[in-house]
Amino acid sequence: MPYANIIPLTDLNRPELALYSRLSENQLLHYFEPDTGIFIAESPIVINRALDAGYEPISILAEESGLHGPAAELLVRCGSIPVYTAPMEVLTQLTGFALTRGLLCAMRRKVLPSVSTICAGANRIAILENVVNPTNVGAIFRSAAALNMDAVLLTSGCSDPLYRRAIRVSMGTVFQVPWTVFDRSSTWPYPAMDILREAGFKTAAMALTDRSVRIDDPSVMAEEKLAIVLGTEGDGLAADTIANCDYTVRIPMSHGVDSLNVAAASAVAFWQLGNNRTGRGV
Repeated sequence: MPYANIIPLTDLNRPELALYSRLSENQLLHYFEPDTGIFIAESPIVINRALDAGYEPISILAEESGLHGPAAELLVRCGSIPVYTAPMEVLTQLTGFALTRGLLCAMRRKVLPSVSTICAGANRIAILENVVNPTNVGAIFRSAAALNMDAVLLTSGCSDPLYRRAIRVSMGTVFQVPWTVFDRSSTWPYPAMDILREAGFKTAAMALTDRSVRIDDPSVMAEEKLAIVLGTEGDGLAADTIANCDYTVRIPMSHGVDSLNVAAASAVAFWQLGNNRTGRGV
């Protein structure tokens, strides 16, 4: 085959395999510190989306029976990087979980863009405040990609969008939607809100308060540039965040239910406020 360096695994203690077995997500994040770190992408669909977005593959861990299946074209794209192979039961022993579609890929992270760069040219942005569950972060990215959000901004308290579980739940859309994390030069909520306002954005806090308006409020929907702000699981948005947003928005509900999971709420908000901007529906 014209691709990669195929290496059948005979020693699960090889140092190169630590990326897949012994290092935590946080250790991978800081692997090349002060340079960018590593993340693990799972399944051919997700890995291909990462490659499409220009991420650099380091090595691959693959079920040996899958080398001639759907992964073959992907392996060609990855060039001569090491491809470590073994039966699925061996890979499960190594990683501690069953590989989705029998394939993992270690990849280099990129330097994150600035908030100003993300805002440039965008009209609809999602802001995640301390959303700590990687499953929710991944689901929000998938909704953002599907429902016309131009970008996602995250506070430093959020789960990393490039954690393996977040990537997998997002189906690789974390590589399709521009995103970044508020840093020291753009701390949330200030000066981040000032940066957003300078870029022409109005902010809409998703929360239940006495001043909440319906999500289909004409004034909210008419905003040319809107940042939809979503809060942490359970407690929701911080009081200071709500107080400093231009709008506070609620999703009308029935049967005595007062709130939705943040991932579900994001899908409703993005559909209402994102699709309205483009005139597209489902």
